[in-house]
Amino acid sequence: MSTCSVSKGCFVFKPSPRKRRVSQKTADNFSERSNDAEDIALRFATCQSLWYQIKSETEQIQEDLNKQLFDNLVHFLKQSHSELQEKTTEWSCPLKSREIPTAALVLGVNVTDHDLIFKSLSEVLQNNITHYIALLEAKDCPGIKNLMQKLMGQLMNCCIDVDSLEDEDYVQVSQNRVRCSITSLTSWYESVAKKKASGTPSKKQSSSSRHWQSPPVVVILKDMESFNTKVLQDFIVISSQHIRELPLVLIFGIATSPMIIHSLLPHSVSSLLCIELFQSLSCKEHLSTIIDKLLLTAKFPFKLGEKVLQVLISIFLYHDFSVQNFIKGFQLSLVEHFYSQPLSVLCCQLVDAKKRVNSLSHDQCENIRRLPSFRRYVEHEVSEKQIALLTEDDFLKEVVQKLLEDLYVYHENYVSVLRCLHVFTSSLPKYPLGKQIRELHCACLENQVWETEEYESSLQLARMLSKSDLVTMLQQCVQIFVSSSGKEFDKTVEKLKEFLTQFQKLEAEAFQEQDVSVSSQKELQKKTDLYHLQKTLLELKDSRRSKKLTKFEMLRSEVVDYIDSLVRNYLVPAGHKTLHEVLYFNSASVLRGHLNAAPRTALHTALNNPYCYLKNQALKSDGGSISNKAPDICIVYKLHLESGRLINLVDWLEAFSTVVTAVEGTNADAASSDQVDDIVHARFIRAVSELELLGFIKPSKQKTDHVARLTWGGC
Repeated sequence: MSTCSVSKGCFVFKPSPRKRRVSQKTADNFSERSNDAEDIALRFATCQSLWYQIKSETEQIQEDLNKQLFDNLVHFLKQSHSELQEKTTEWSCPLKSREIPTAALVLGVNVTDHDLIFKSLSEVLQNNITHYIALLEAKDCPGIKNLMQKLMGQLMNCCIDVDSLEDEDYVQVSQNRVRCSITSLTSWYESVAKKKASGTPSKKQSSSSRHWQSPPVVVILKDMESFNTKVLQDFIVISSQHIRELPLVLIFGIATSPMIIHSLLPHSVSSLLCIELFQSLSCKEHLSTIIDKLLLTAKFPFKLGEKVLQVLISIFLYHDFSVQNFIKGFQLSLVEHFYSQPLSVLCCQLVDAKKRVNSLSHDQCENIRRLPSFRRYVEHEVSEKQIALLTEDDFLKEVVQKLLEDLYVYHENYVSVLRCLHVFTSSLPKYPLGKQIRELHCACLENQVWETEEYESSLQLARMLSKSDLVTMLQQCVQIFVSSSGKEFDKTVEKLKEFLTQFQKLEAEAFQEQDVSVSSQKELQKKTDLYHLQKTLLELKDSRRSKKLTKFEMLRSEVVDYIDSLVRNYLVPAGHKTLHEVLYFNSASVLRGHLNAAPRTALHTALNNPYCYLKNQALKSDGGSISNKAPDICIVYKLHLESGRLINLVDWLEAFSTVVTAVEGTNADAASSDQVDDIVHARFIRAVSELELLGFIKPSKQKTDHVARLTWGGC
């Protein structure tokens, strides 16, 4: 479908009912793009099911993290509403009676996540406070009239078409036109409030809010910093004059600092607001929770490789701080893994994976034999077993089931030991292995962590920990291993408890030694002659030279060595495990190509070789030739690459006309040459304007009939 219009516009093509089957269409696209056509349906279903589980888990995590914030906001709104109700009957102080209850919600710089937070907040407020909620954005409110239109449109649950109205001061509600003013809004609210008070309560509201005769009107300003200062001031001043008739409550969405309120609003306006500050959870803490629940768990079989995880974390830390974009990157990794890896059909729970192994075809068995990790495994086996693994499919399936079981057990043990090591390293000075567990996880995935200098320095610092710190860490490690599902850690728990018992014995012995030292000091005080003093000094010098370790130091060293042995046994990098390609996605370059935009490369490719995007056989060109079938902007772009810093527009037009009119033969009914020249001239002007809009050229002040190149060696 296309249109011949050259004017700017938006054209809507409604899809046919046949194309509305989204899931089936997606599955077909998945099969068309796949490299291996085997088990397509099963792979797609597994990918879809796994993503639904991950999605529900992330939504539950976000709900739990925002629960405390939303509870505080609900409490604030209930309290402010009760105060507003009291002010309607008693007006003790004229100034305070004009104050608007305002919640300053500091959400952080991750602006892309704010929409989801406000959406969840609106649902919570509808269920607990009121269903009169309006969400306003700065881009929709350039003036006070637009703000009132949006506000009344959302509150009255109507759709506003500004272009269809002769007067912008009015909105269309059903068949009636309502004037956009605070007076009209107040009148509407009073009529609705009376109707609600006399009628039945709304089903959306909970029992705690049904007894309210006049629920508050909540106005949420999503991006408070972006609002026009004059618009914001006028709205606050006007609303404060009608706070008695209209119980208005404001919620400011702030990305930077609450001081922005006083920067945007003068004191005469900010004094009309009764502001209370609310701080959301840090996006870094949110990310740590997401990683902990999605990656550092045996619940989900799909895992991210070290380089892929580094790409997602670097985008988060250095670009947007958006947890939602991190989750989308995780989803993209999941889809790419199931699309590009034929053996991803085994990326499911262990029980299902074992069943699917038995039904693998010969081609799938050959795919297993091609895996680099499996080839390394075969090389370390005896010759008889090597022959059986490479020739017998049944024997291969039995071994694959055992290897998959070992891989799942490895994940369970890995997570427990990783958390234990994080307990010891997260409190060390300068954090050699990182403060966050995700940093330690990346270090363990990259290589054998015990061979790094950071790990050695961590062990040296751990050998200087105090007794109280060691006891606290051991208790935390005991809780970690007890809560883990791995049966191998029963002896580990017993060993750690034995260490705790020995520390308790040392503490008891320390008290006894303290009593003995006190008595010996009293005896030394009695012996004040020179002989006994010299003898004591010599004994002290000998003790310093020998440097004998105390019982506590020996026990502390033993604890650190034991933790070191656990690390060496269980924190082997996932890349060293056989069949890790089935569960791990390691194509960081593919992910980086999707997420890290390269506009310069994309623009050059699109303009220099439009066939890559348009897939039109007529656009194929050999070498540097220019096809007259290409779009005008592509022809102009290629011609401008042949010029220097300044481009003569006349020469450029002549070259463009030569390329465009290079058609085989001429029609007898062709238009006159003047008409052709006018059409070519118009096409050239439009193409040059588009090139200027993209930033490739600009008008030059040196010569009137020249333009200057701005990119790629032009300046």
